[in-house]
Amino acid sequence: MDEDIKNKETADNELINGAFQHLLDTYLASRHRKKVDIITKAFNFARQAHKGVRRLSGEPYIMHPIAVAQIACEEVGLGSTSICAALLHDVVEDTDYTTEDIENIFGSKIAQIVDGLTKISGGIFGEQASAQAENFKKLLLTMSNDIRVILIKICDRLHNMRTLQSQPANKQYKIAGETLYIYAPLANRLGLNKIKSELENLSFQYEHPDEYNSIKAKLASTEASRRELFDQFTAPIEEALKKMGIKYEIKERVKTPYSIWNKMQNKHVTFDEIYDILAVRIIFTPEKREEEVNECFNIYVAISKIYKSHPDRLRDWLNHPKANGYQALHVTLMSKQGRWIEVQIRSDRMDEIAEQGFAAHWKYKEGEENEYTEDESELNEWLRTIKEILDDPQPDAMDFLDAIKLNLFASEIFVFTPKGEIKTMPAGCTALDFAFSIHTFLGSHCIGAKVNHKLVPLSHKLNSGDQVEILTSKSQHVQPSWINFVSTAKARAKIQAILRRDGREMQKQGEEILNAFLTKNEIENTAATIDKLAAFHEVKNREELLQALGEKTILLGEKDLDELHGKNNPSTIKGWRRLVPFLGRSKQQKKEDTTQQEFFVVPENFNRKKPIYITDDNIGQYKFRHCCHPIPGDDILGFIDNKHRIEIHKRACPVAAKLKTSYGNRILDAKWDMHKKLFFDACIRIQGIDRVGIVMDITSIISSQLNVNIHKFSITSEEGLFDGSIELRVHDREDAKIIMDKLKKIEDVKDVSQIM
Repeated sequence: MDEDIKNKETADNELINGAFQHLLDTYLASRHRKKVDIITKAFNFARQAHKGVRRLSGEPYIMHPIAVAQIACEEVGLGSTSICAALLHDVVEDTDYTTEDIENIFGSKIAQIVDGLTKISGGIFGEQASAQAENFKKLLLTMSNDIRVILIKICDRLHNMRTLQSQPANKQYKIAGETLYIYAPLANRLGLNKIKSELENLSFQYEHPDEYNSIKAKLASTEASRRELFDQFTAPIEEALKKMGIKYEIKERVKTPYSIWNKMQNKHVTFDEIYDILAVRIIFTPEKREEEVNECFNIYVAISKIYKSHPDRLRDWLNHPKANGYQALHVTLMSKQGRWIEVQIRSDRMDEIAEQGFAAHWKYKEGEENEYTEDESELNEWLRTIKEILDDPQPDAMDFLDAIKLNLFASEIFVFTPKGEIKTMPAGCTALDFAFSIHTFLGSHCIGAKVNHKLVPLSHKLNSGDQVEILTSKSQHVQPSWINFVSTAKARAKIQAILRRDGREMQKQGEEILNAFLTKNEIENTAATIDKLAAFHEVKNREELLQALGEKTILLGEKDLDELHGKNNPSTIKGWRRLVPFLGRSKQQKKEDTTQQEFFVVPENFNRKKPIYITDDNIGQYKFRHCCHPIPGDDILGFIDNKHRIEIHKRACPVAAKLKTSYGNRILDAKWDMHKKLFFDACIRIQGIDRVGIVMDITSIISSQLNVNIHKFSITSEEGLFDGSIELRVHDREDAKIIMDKLKKIEDVKDVSQIM
């Protein structure tokens, strides 16, 4: 036995030393100053601190910090300070050492980064809010001082995603959902394109394994034809570049499984209908660095003589780089095979920044010895936006995450002020967003705007190149309806802050009304009493109830007293009768439904790691939300709500995405175990060329050939084209797919997609 332990220790030491040596070799090959001593010191300290601890996968825990440091060094290009912080990032959280200990041994800078990476307990958002949102907030606060905090956090998340297979399914959905909702867009915003793509793909792989494997298989089966297209398309381009005497490299860029699936979902198309799977990248090394922009355009002129270019698809990110530093010239050309192919033209420097993000900028700072420089204006602007959001904390975790997500991750447009200054704004922003981006006073008193010298309302959406002048009035006040059409985090945060300030006054009045009502009827003012009244009036919380009382939209009376004394008949209360997810039932099933099935309530000792199985018999015990209409065959998960009941959502549902991010510990793995006894609603959209008999062809396939009950059918025809929706009763997603495949074969039907 002792021999086995010794052998295990020897194998572990070899593994650990090999991984650390690989990290040192990578670091020594980089352009950073060679501070090997402090890195070795951090490694030995972390190794000792984590001694004897193993990960779920069984390997020594120290392998995780080494892997994170390896990613930080090799894939993000960070230096010694970051590598040390990566090696130490779990020490304060998982061992008895404190941030003070780290500061005493390694200095304040490393300690500050480690502190930013350490999870915290307690809550700015209150008891019910999620620790995840809390940790994210701390991360962003620290990041405002040092961007390396978030860069290392992304490296940490990438390694966790790469080793996710050792986690139970409910944890996989929580971590994958959080990654897709926050970390992949964050990586994108920081220009870490390679890491962003890998995070998206790994999340997709765990949340939708069947779709992931299916797309991977299709990409593999079409590889030969793609390679042939690439070779034929690039041959004349290579010839032209050689004649110009340019030092270049041509790469193919294949769309990732996640982005293909995303497009299939958003555009309602099949894999075969996606035409931009292949793109071509021309990466050149300029003779003079200052000539690289001109060289991009020279290459564009040369290749557009070979192939016709698409006039609407020229994207110039050279003179106006994206906010994450991305620079390139994108042009779409028509190949000899009749396919549009996007060509991305960029220098080697631009390519490195596109893959490694802001970290790569540091390599091109002449004479700079520091890893991090403060003069990235776009990045600083972004960090300033985060600080502004954090200055006014949202009362709810979900609001906070939404605010962060709203515009930090959006694509950009360029808008001009009346004086001709350029401002970068998120795509889809309105005149009111623009007003708030300049100044809170301007936004809160905005009555309209002039866009390109024409008068427009506050809700007018801006386009790239617009010149915007904001019109204000002292009598104007922030309206609650504004929240519905602003799209930037800053505008939304400011509007909510002003509305909350106004709301507090209203809530004060509501509290006085409530106190008077309870005192008059000799009822104690407790949290349970208020919760009962809030539930009875179908408002979310105490604040909303008091607000409504103050605004007189809720009036307290006899029914409220009956509710508090338990005298109300449940069948008369609005919203009591539960909607079951299936509608087409037999008489026997309808009879059984008259005895209401109680919701399953999760007990204290419930094993959250095991999957729950939804069967024909217990389906009524779960809540099916209308945000995503899950039916058998969909990838689903469970969520334990505030009343300990289980909601069922599709894994790709936008509401579920927020739940995974904010309340990950309440996520459950859910699976279907149905036997085609019950019916569910599925809605199919069908479009095509109108002709006599098209409706008869559609209905005869559904009703006669497939014997499926049509619940609702509506169709409109205009200028020779038709557009229709069919609501059907099906057993599962497979039934819906069979129907859709049959409908696609009808002559003149051009598009069949699923609405829900």
